[in-house]
Amino acid sequence: MIKTGILTISDKGYRNERIDKTGPAIKESLDKNIYIAEYYKIIPDEMDLICEELIHMCDEKKLDLILTNGGTGFAKRDVTPEATLKVIQRQTPGIPEAMRQMSLSITPKAMLSRAAAGIRNSTLIINLPGSPKGAVENLSFILPALPHGIEILKGTGGECAR
Repeated sequence: MIKTGILTISDKGYRNERIDKTGPAIKESLDKNIYIAEYYKIIPDEMDLICEELIHMCDEKKLDLILTNGGTGFAKRDVTPEATLKVIQRQTPGIPEAMRQMSLSITPKAMLSRAAAGIRNSTLIINLPGSPKGAVENLSFILPALPHGIEILKGTGGECAR
């Protein structure tokens, strides 16, 4: 099982001014035979808090996969990609590139995504959009490749090239 954490980054969600529909939509879209959602939290769009929470989820919770949602756009408080890049040790640019490429067939607004992805220790962190529809669509594009990548990251899978 892939131990998964879902982190919703939303000022309004954190202040209970908006119900988080994206986090639960992400959880629902995960195959229960592969992924176990072990952790879920809503935090505000604050760089230091995002960094602290990502580090906690990686280093203390030791999750295999963290799926963030929110904070990837152009608003001044959208700092999720910057926080992610601050805590990861290695980037995985193919993941957000694939999400943007596939999303462009649905909406030209996909090019406005600043989502990032990367590895911290043995945890893969992926930024998803804040909308339920966008998050689930983007996740559907990358889910087929994730188990293999996470197996390699954890040292339990074979190499990509055979």
